[in-house]
Amino acid sequence: MKSEIRALATNCGFDDCRFARVGQAPHSLEYFFWLRAGSHASMTWLGRDPARRADPSRVLLNAKTLLVLAKNYFQGPNPRSQAGKIARYAWGTDYHEIMLKDMAPIEALLREKGGRQKCYVDTGPILERDFAAVAGLSWQGKSTMCLNERLGTWFFIGVILTTLEFEADLPAKNRCGKCTRCIDVCPTRAITQPYQLDARRCISYLTIEHKGPIPIEFRSAMGDRIYGCDDCLDVCPWNRFAELTRETRFTLPDRLKALTLRQLAVLSDNDFRALFRNSPIKRIGRVRFVRNVCIALGNAGTTEDMAILHGLAKDHDPLIAEHASWAVEQIRNRCDRQVSNRVAPAEM
Repeated sequence: MKSEIRALATNCGFDDCRFARVGQAPHSLEYFFWLRAGSHASMTWLGRDPARRADPSRVLLNAKTLLVLAKNYFQGPNPRSQAGKIARYAWGTDYHEIMLKDMAPIEALLREKGGRQKCYVDTGPILERDFAAVAGLSWQGKSTMCLNERLGTWFFIGVILTTLEFEADLPAKNRCGKCTRCIDVCPTRAITQPYQLDARRCISYLTIEHKGPIPIEFRSAMGDRIYGCDDCLDVCPWNRFAELTRETRFTLPDRLKALTLRQLAVLSDNDFRALFRNSPIKRIGRVRFVRNVCIALGNAGTTEDMAILHGLAKDHDPLIAEHASWAVEQIRNRCDRQVSNRVAPAEM
């Protein structure tokens, strides 16, 4: 039956399918300590009933097995020709919808075999990364991200919790060795030590989950990132084995390839909804997105962007206005430094 399910998973577009027995997550104690330290920042749902999150048997009565599925989303080099980096996972259609739809035939087969199931893609109270390692699908790297020998870091994880019992696969071996590239490259030092990430410093958290002003101490380090950050994934040596995904829905739409930061900064609510209708980016809303774009303009913009930023500095939303004002100041200071650098040699 495992072979039948794996064959179906392949037909549904998944790149791997592994099985783990239901039980206590191996790193549950570390997770509890992480929560107590406040490293989950404002993501309060992560702290709701953590004991339940660490034990899938509390999520589905009489659950016996976790099916852990992987889908490759590596699309090759970044096709955007303009400043404004978007995390690779968010280039195309929202992966939650794609994964859950593609998991449906597998859940239906398990139901035919007499099982009761719950399916999750980042949406359920399960420590998916822990169980991905238990199932042998991947191991958690020092960045806390999952790594797979064939897929590198570029894959989504889906979990099907079932009351059916299957033989468990062997757990994955950690193959990071002495490498610390992900730790060394982090712009905000969010990876505080191997396997420990402080979300309060993470650019992905700040640009996506954080609802208020971006702390000033991290704004320059954000560079031109406008949604998420892939730095710790990009440098992973295991990505030399990554192959292009077969899933065309994960690719960046043509209309997003050439839009400038200036164009993105002036999107109306309707424009934003239309542009990101099928994208994960839609969940942060236009105001937080423009907040992020203002920071990118402050770091990468020129005097040609000043008119738009001056207008945004008067926006009725204080979040946009404050970040636009900061961007104006950054560009002005940068221009002043450039003038000083040109004048100084002549004075000597």
